[in-house]
Amino acid sequence: MVGILAHLFDPLTLLAMMAGIGIVALFQNGGRALGRAFAALAPLLTADPAKDRDAARAALLKIDQVAQLRGLACTDRVKTANPFLTQAARKLANCEKTDQFELWAARSLADRAQRHASARNVWLSIADAAPALGMAGTIVGLVGMFAGMDDPATLGPSMALALLTTFYGVVIANILAAPVAARLADLSERELAWQREVADQMAAIARRENVPTRRASIREVA
Repeated sequence: MVGILAHLFDPLTLLAMMAGIGIVALFQNGGRALGRAFAALAPLLTADPAKDRDAARAALLKIDQVAQLRGLACTDRVKTANPFLTQAARKLANCEKTDQFELWAARSLADRAQRHASARNVWLSIADAAPALGMAGTIVGLVGMFAGMDDPATLGPSMALALLTTFYGVVIANILAAPVAARLADLSERELAWQREVADQMAAIARRENVPTRRASIREVA
């Protein structure tokens, strides 16, 4: 069994496969998206959108209380660990009109969704390219076999190349790239869902408050 597993690992063949897949993904998505796709691997196992959602809801309660007691201008005083929520609270405090906050929220969420999609598309490209390059390697190996029929010593390496490239293509596509793309899609959907919820509730708070009147009263008290 160990001997068979040892035969499945050919560093040069695997390196050539990965280089070819990387080139295809680079041409299809660009260098920035490629870097973003590999950077997305860091939070792949640690991200917890449900925990972030619950923390955001708790913070929203504090923001709502601050808005009622001191006005929207003080909502950025609520401290949160999530960068999006912190930025949203700052925008809510500084926007003169509700429309400005809603426009910022729409643009921010759209940009975030685009970044998530670009990272996910890289892994989908890898999942598509790996079997195709594996099949190309198989064809190269078969050509080598037929070309070396007169020399039995060349048949083994050519057959190994043909089979290994197919094997590597299947493994990279179905065990690595496709699961990563699916996980990123799930995390993106859940993260954007609670962030849209936060943006909608903050917009509702802004509409409820009379910004000019409340800020004027705060200045008078100060």
